[in-house]
Amino acid sequence: MKKSRFNEAQLIGILKEDQAGRGTKELCRKHWIRDATFYK
Repeated sequence: MKKSRFNEAQLIGILKEDQAGRGTKELCRKHWIRDATFYK
């Protein structure tokens, strides 16, 4: 299995930003991840 670029705390932070109302596309651009990866 491939090692993640983000640790657990970073992933939780990204998901909290999404729940706070930031757009998914904006978050993906900010953190350099693809939309499909975000939804996975």
